[in-house]
Amino acid sequence: MSLKLYYAPGACSFVPHFGLEAIQAACGEPFEAQSVRLHKGEQHTPEYLALNPNGQVPVLTVEGRPLTQITAICDYLDARFPQAGLLPREPWARAQAASTLAWLNNTVHPTFTRVFMPARFATDVGAQAQVREFAVGQFRHHLERIQGWLECAHPWLLGERPSFIDAYVLTLYRWGGLAGIDPAGLPALQAYVSRLAQQPPVAAAMARERIALETFKPSGA
Repeated sequence: MSLKLYYAPGACSFVPHFGLEAIQAACGEPFEAQSVRLHKGEQHTPEYLALNPNGQVPVLTVEGRPLTQITAICDYLDARFPQAGLLPREPWARAQAASTLAWLNNTVHPTFTRVFMPARFATDVGAQAQVREFAVGQFRHHLERIQGWLECAHPWLLGERPSFIDAYVLTLYRWGGLAGIDPAGLPALQAYVSRLAQQPPVAAAMARERIALETFKPSGA
């Protein structure tokens, strides 16, 4: 099988990137990874838009056929490689995991979009600042909610192995630092993702993307 992931370093495409590393480790299935430089507009080239007309990452090609949208990609990879244990098998637990993954993708993720790209939501500079300030507060609230989940992590959020949800949590944690949220105020979450980053599939994806776990820079630093 030919698998190729188009990803952007530090973006949400880290989630299936981790998944492919976990699949390779568990099943021996190789994959190709292609970096898409969003800051250079590579997502808007005719070649890339032929794969994903939305001009977004991730895209997974399977024997050359493109699949878009992170939740669909995660569902496909888990269904194709259940041995990797990236999502639960029991129907109710699987549905709950899908619900959590959807919330991360359709609620927490778009909140950060308002932090990082407020010009998409307001034309006035002052209004953009208000959009960003409000979104930062919302994003911190979401991270606090996620931190509350960790009381039930044994040892990971879905059990014995890191899952797509753990990888998304790590991604959102990194974005919190970029939003100016001091991780010292989220000590349980900070400790959790630090431990997660040491797991081989996570570490391998981070190394390929050349991203650091901690992104927060204190004022004046």
